[in-house]
Amino acid sequence: MKKFLYTILITCLAIGSQTANAQEEAYEMMVSGVKVIVQPTKNDILEIQTIIKGGVQNYPASKVGIESLAMNALTECGTEKHDKNSFKDALDKVSAYVYGYSNKNYSVIRMNCIKGDFDAVWPLYLEALTIPKFDATEFARIKKVAISNLKAQESQPDAAINKFADSIAFAGRDYAKEPSGTVPSLTKLTPQETKAYYKSVFNKAHLLVVVVGNLDKKLIEERVNAMLAAVPQGSPFQLKKSSFRVYKNTFNAEPREFATNYVQGITGGPQPGTPDFDAFSVAMRIFADRHFLDVRTNNGLSYAPQAWFSSGTTSTARFSVSTTQPDKYIAVFDKLVDQLKTQGFKADEVANMKVEYLTGFYYKNETNSAQASSIASNEVLFNNWKRSMTMVNDVKKLTLDDVNTAFRNYIGNTVWVYQGDTKKVNPVLFINGTVKKPDNPVSH
Repeated sequence: MKKFLYTILITCLAIGSQTANAQEEAYEMMVSGVKVIVQPTKNDILEIQTIIKGGVQNYPASKVGIESLAMNALTECGTEKHDKNSFKDALDKVSAYVYGYSNKNYSVIRMNCIKGDFDAVWPLYLEALTIPKFDATEFARIKKVAISNLKAQESQPDAAINKFADSIAFAGRDYAKEPSGTVPSLTKLTPQETKAYYKSVFNKAHLLVVVVGNLDKKLIEERVNAMLAAVPQGSPFQLKKSSFRVYKNTFNAEPREFATNYVQGITGGPQPGTPDFDAFSVAMRIFADRHFLDVRTNNGLSYAPQAWFSSGTTSTARFSVSTTQPDKYIAVFDKLVDQLKTQGFKADEVANMKVEYLTGFYYKNETNSAQASSIASNEVLFNNWKRSMTMVNDVKKLTLDDVNTAFRNYIGNTVWVYQGDTKKVNPVLFINGTVKKPDNPVSH
């Protein structure tokens, strides 16, 4: 298996090398005070992403959902030159895409088209960015859809446990805010207020532009400069990163009438740009496999147990299961964590996961849109867009000790949340732990 994985990696490296040779080197330039990052390509697909940095840091908790709704309104409510239908019809004629979306760290307004259609699509993209209409009737429609989606999520256990976990773990912090909003917050939003909010964050201090495609540098500079001509500078903005540390185990339960019980744990993780980041990414992928094997295969406690590293301005490690036996789950979890922190991962596990990680990275970044998203994410979160090109070498250099040390540094005390039948869970096991140690005499 190991030899097979290395063969795949060698193939991917060869493809990556050929791609790199076939493309010109990526570059950055400042255009009217905004950083523009360009990855030239030899294909005929154009992907342009305008990033608004800040995410949940841009609005108060009482206005959650306002940025998400604004991103949707840019194309769903028409512009000063086109109503919604004529705007979409113009895009459909050339099979192009223009739309926006938001997450906890930033928002994206993307444009995707064939190079030959650039002159037809760019003006539409420009309209959506600079003269969105926020038509009252269309705004009411998209707000109604957003509220309906939120209500539907309330009955979906996976979505419910994620929101519950965030509300407990990040209480009082920006990351407790849900980008999609809440029913009460969305209900109060008006088109006028949302439009004003959009104008307040669509300024040069918040913006980043990423272009992946075969366009002349001078043309890019001219078009972006024209786009930014009427955009205000805005107050200086710096995306804030915050560490998340859990100093003692906690447990919060919420009774829900689900078919089974849902458990999620959140603990800290390294911030983007710190030395442990790549090593922890590999460690959590190995842990996810071990977690799945122990919880489902060996003990039959959950159909789809998960463990993952959620990176962002506040990075965390997460563990999640749906189970009828939550007390048995925490015993298996504690035993696995204790074993790995004591004995460490195996050398072949780390070697194989590095290969798997990099293979996935190559496959994931085959498209222009994926490359643009990778560049944007690395620039916003790491302040280093070039990491999207250098990360492969960084991961290849990781040692067994790097990965074990990163896991030991961050996996520990956990914020546990639970939804389901509260009579079937013993909070003491989650708070005190189940592994007997000299400094933890509790044994169950």
